[in-house]
Amino acid sequence: DSALRRYAAGAFHAAAVGRGAERQLRSEARGDQVLWLGEQPDEPEQALLDRYEALRLACNEALMLGLFELECHYAVYPPGAGYARHLDRFAGDASRTLSAVLYLNDDWQPSDGGELALWLDDGRVLEVPPTAGTLALFLSERFWHEVRPATRERWSVTGWFRRRA
Repeated sequence: DSALRRYAAGAFHAAAVGRGAERQLRSEARGDQVLWLGEQPDEPEQALLDRYEALRLACNEALMLGLFELECHYAVYPPGAGYARHLDRFAGDASRTLSAVLYLNDDWQPSDGGELALWLDDGRVLEVPPTAGTLALFLSERFWHEVRPATRERWSVTGWFRRRA
């Protein structure tokens, strides 16, 4: 509800690729709109951020990743939009460590498409359907991935646990 309300109010903006002076809108590579979370979260958003904080602490304890913060945003892909194959870590910046994608799509059907495709070390491609409640976690610098186009709007909270670079 929080995301839908903010989307209807026009708070989302076209997503870009790159950062700093190299940041650019490239609709042929990335077709989503985003709204960053963090400032003035409502109650459901704060509950989600609290769960992500518990996940960060658990990952640090179990995997010793040295994660210290999360940056995340809502992402909505209109029908037919995707995000070309990429890594989540910026060149020259080793802070993004663990990517997290939480799907918000009720009643998602296989025919809707929109899978997250992850290229594994052995060359296989793992396809994760964007079904509500599914959480995909993967190492930001290691796994190439793409968002495949869907036949309906595709919603997620996408984020990156960071460590000090």
